[in-house]
Amino acid sequence: MSHTIAIVEDDPHQRENYADALKAQGHTVVVYPNKPTALEGFKKALPDLAILDIMLENEMDGGFDLCRELRHMSPQLPIIFLTARDSDIDRVSGLRLDAWDYITKPVNLQFLGVRVASLFRIASTLSHAADDEPIALKLGDLELNEASLSVSWKAQPLNLTLTEFWVVESLAHNAGKVKSYEALMQVTKQSYVEKNTINGYIRRIRKKFKQLDPEFEYIETVFGTGYRWHKDT
Repeated sequence: MSHTIAIVEDDPHQRENYADALKAQGHTVVVYPNKPTALEGFKKALPDLAILDIMLENEMDGGFDLCRELRHMSPQLPIIFLTARDSDIDRVSGLRLDAWDYITKPVNLQFLGVRVASLFRIASTLSHAADDEPIALKLGDLELNEASLSVSWKAQPLNLTLTEFWVVESLAHNAGKVKSYEALMQVTKQSYVEKNTINGYIRRIRKKFKQLDPEFEYIETVFGTGYRWHKDT
C-alpha cells in the first residue's frame, strides 16, 4: 500500500537520498527545506508520516517546533526525528513531544525504510481497530475506549496524546499490578526511551487528570520499579 511521507530536511543531498529510498519502496514523498514551507504544506494536506530534522536552516529547534504544530493538527500522526543531534537531552525532548521514533544521522537507508514500514504497521493496526466493535474498559470513574482511543474521567474527556493513551491503557488493564519501567518502555512503541521519559509521560498524564479532578491520586509510584493503577477505583 502506498503512503504519503513528508520529509523536512534543509540539506538538499540528504533530502534527495531519503526521498529516493522511500520512493523506491512505493511511497509518495513530498519534501520541504524548512519549517515555514512545511507548515504551509501541512495546512493543505497532512501526510501519512512525517520525517523531521531538528535544525532547519537558521532555526536550531525548528523541527521540535514543527512537531508541536503537527501534534495540534493530528495527535496520532507518526513522526520520526532524523537528525545529527545525538545527545540524550535531545532524544528525550523529541520523545516528550510524542514523536514515534528518534533516529540519528548518518542513517542506513535500508534501516530507515524498515523503520518506516514498522510504524505504518502500527498505524494500520490502530486504524483497523477503529473499524471494529468498540472495545471499552470501565474502571470506577475511568472509561477507556480502545477503538476511538479516547479516555474520560468522571464523564469528562481527557485530551491525551497517543502515547499517553497507551500508557493509561496499559496501567488500567493491569489495575493493582505494577508495570515496570521496562514494560512501559515497550508500551510506548518507540525504539529509544528511558526512565526519565516514562516519568515525564506520567507527570503529564497526572496533570491532565488533576485538571479535571484535583483529588486524582490513582496512578501510584512504586519507587525504583514503575507505576500501577489503584485497583479500588
